[in-house]
This record gives sequence, C-alpha cells and structure tokens, in this order.
Amino acid sequence: MGRVHIVGIGGAGMSGIARVLLARGIEVSGSDAKDSRRLQALKPLGGKAFVGHDADNLIISGSQPSCLVISTAIGKDNPEVLKANELGIPVVSRAIALAELLQNSTAISVAGTHGKTTTTSMVTVILQNAGKDPSFVIGSEMNESGSNAHQGSGELFVVEADESDGTFLVLPTTLGIVTNVEADHLNYWGSYEAIEQAFVDFIVGTGDRNGCAVVCGDDAGAKVVTKRSRELGAKVITYGQGKENDAVLNLLPSGSIGSKFTITYNGQTHGPIKLLVPGVHNALNATAAFVAALTQGCTSQQCVNGLQSFTGTHRRFEFRGEVSGVRVFDDYAHHPTEIDAVLRAARTVVGKGRVLAAFQAHHYYRTALFSKEFGQALGLADFVVVLEVFAPGEEPIPGASGSTMANNVPLPPEQVVFEPSWSKVPGHLVAHAEPGDIVLTLGAGDIGMMCPEILTLLESK
Repeated sequence: MGRVHIVGIGGAGMSGIARVLLARGIEVSGSDAKDSRRLQALKPLGGKAFVGHDADNLIISGSQPSCLVISTAIGKDNPEVLKANELGIPVVSRAIALAELLQNSTAISVAGTHGKTTTTSMVTVILQNAGKDPSFVIGSEMNESGSNAHQGSGELFVVEADESDGTFLVLPTTLGIVTNVEADHLNYWGSYEAIEQAFVDFIVGTGDRNGCAVVCGDDAGAKVVTKRSRELGAKVITYGQGKENDAVLNLLPSGSIGSKFTITYNGQTHGPIKLLVPGVHNALNATAAFVAALTQGCTSQQCVNGLQSFTGTHRRFEFRGEVSGVRVFDDYAHHPTEIDAVLRAARTVVGKGRVLAAFQAHHYYRTALFSKEFGQALGLADFVVVLEVFAPGEEPIPGASGSTMANNVPLPPEQVVFEPSWSKVPGHLVAHAEPGDIVLTLGAGDIGMMCPEILTLLESK
C-alpha cells in the first residue's frame, strides 16, 4: 500500500487510525483545521501532518497518496477531497478504513449510546494486564498509556465502535459490547426505530464470525435489542444489577472515591473489585469489560487486577487539579443521560461539599431534542453555568439555545447562569466555589480548555 492521506487527522478516531497505519510501516500524511497535541504527536512517529486543508497537501515530493480517508465531518467541498476526485484518488470513509485495519484480527467492538470510550479502555487494560498485548483504537487517550491507539502483537483488536455514522455496522466484529441504546444522532439515523434496528444488526452480525455480544440488561433500549437479537439466533450475554441478568453486578459499600463490587457469573462470584473511577455507570462498564475479557480467555483474577489498575481516560471525569480545597474535573458528557451519570458520580466524590457545573451543549439538533432533559439533568448540581451551543458550521434551530436550556434547570434563579461569553464562565464558577466543592466542566466541544484558567483564578482568589 502506498501513502494514506487522512483529512481530519487530528480527530480522536482518525489519529488512532493513523497511529496503527504508521506502526504497520505504512506512510501516512494528513491535515486538520487546527493544530493540536494529537496532530503533533504523529510527527515523531513518522506522520506528515499539515495544519489547514489545502489541495497542495496531497502531493509530497512529487507523489500522490494511494487513497484519501475522511471523517463524516469532512464535506464534499473540502479542497483535498476535490483534488483527490480530480486526480482519481479513491476516497474512503473512516468506517471502511477502520474495518480494513481489523481484517485478520479477532475484533472486540464496543458500542452503545454512552460509555463506549471508558468500556473500550477497560477491556484494553484488562487484556494488557493479562499479557495479551491487544491492538486498540479508542476515542480518547487512556491515562495508563497516554495514547488512543496501539498496534499490538496479539490477535485481539479492541475498538470503539461508533454508531453516530453507522461505523459499527461495517466492522468485522467477533465480540460485541452494547452498553445502552438511546435516541441520539438522529440527524444521521432519522428515527429511534432506525437506531434500534442498527443495534440488532450489530449484535446479529457477531454470529457471522461465531461470536457473541455482551449487552447491558438493565437498559430499557438494550433489553428490547437483546430480545430481538436472540429471536434471530444471536448469542447474547446480559449484565447489570438486575438479578435476571447472566452476569450480576453487586455493589458494596466503598468508603472511598470509586466503587466496590462483586460480579456473579456462571454460578461463581468474582471479586471484590475496587474501581478507582466513581459512579454506578462505571461499575456497569467494568462489568461489561470483565465478562468480555473472560470470553477471551482471561482468568477472573486477571480481570480483577486489570480493572483495579484502571485510572480512567482523558475527558472522562478527568481530574485537572486542586486549589484551596476546590477540585476541578472535566468530562465529555454531552447527552442528558451522561450528565446525569457524571453528576451522580460527583456526588459520591464531593462529600459535604457542593457540585458546580458548566455545560456546553453540542449540536443544535441534540439541543432541540433534549433541552428539557438537559435542564433536568443539570439540576443535580448545586450551581450551573450554561454556555451557548457549540455547533460550528451548523444552521441554528429556533429554541435550541443555551438560554432556553438554562430556563429548564430546576434550581433557584440565583443558582443558574446563562453565559454566552466563553471567557466569563471561569469567573462565575470561581466566584461561587468554596473549599470542599467540586467544579465540573461538561461537554463535547472545547469547554475542557478552560480548566487551566479556572485553576489560575482559584489561586488568585
């Protein structure tokens, strides 16, 4: 294979593909709209990364790439795509490129509306601790390795299987994990019914490789998908707190940050497991990872050891610092269910203190669909700052605004602020923060970038 050029190479998924290609000895170039640490990290590995999209990026030392890989965020009018079409260079989607990487591997694909990144990372850490050296491509960097991708020496390949653009349906999955099934990315799917059918197709597809799926039996949407998939002959292992599940999570008193639990599966009780990351949702993610690793030959103790060594991933309840007794965390949560889970987890960490949250919604369509639900979820905090919607290049939808969302937060008016100015948000949070409190920045946009300023303002307070 000749050089592969990746448009949008700085993105989480795209940079992961680039890393694996480079590790396989394939020449890689690419571009992104802006500079980033992911972009810079590819250069020492041999990647050629350009800041800005330009047709001239395709030609290096007089030669053109063998193919162009693009994400769904790249439009047909992108100058590099137009140039590739002009030169007859094949243009392929991220999904097809990722599927190609998985060929000749045993693919463990982690899907679901929420929890994919953390669960994928947990599976990877367990397998690494068991000495299996899996390849992986994850939507964020693991704290353990600082990387979002790796070319391993084993046959296992763990991948975050994105449903937002249908990627998970083209992956040659042997073991599928489904954390939950909810309405999201309706701009792509059109209806919840289409999403539900896609998850059924994903699970049933594992049977094509004599595989199976590990699915959360506590989630209402996943329950329906499991029933439909089993009726079509798919092998499904369910997990959750409900006693009807194949693998049952039993929460125990923790007494510290994180959670403690056992897992009862196939007549045996495994654990206790002491998880360092907080929240019931993470205990459920860990249960999925535990069961998945068992199916791949890991022992119970290897699974326990792996989970207990897991310290989290970038932008998933990520600790960013502490000043004067105020702890600052950042999280990628951008759906009401995710915000609910993160704020509940924060409650288990903060003790007698308060939770102060700033939220930046992502996409107008999601804001329009879930404005009331966002407000209800944010109401779990003690003080909330709502930013304007982060939706670059999108046409606004009437009523889909940060202001409307702020009005839906069920807290007293003095505890809710709509702040359209990004630069003023840290000041609101710091003005209300007191020793013992937690400050959380939430959202899929650039809101996490304000954490250093929050910490600086706390120092001068």
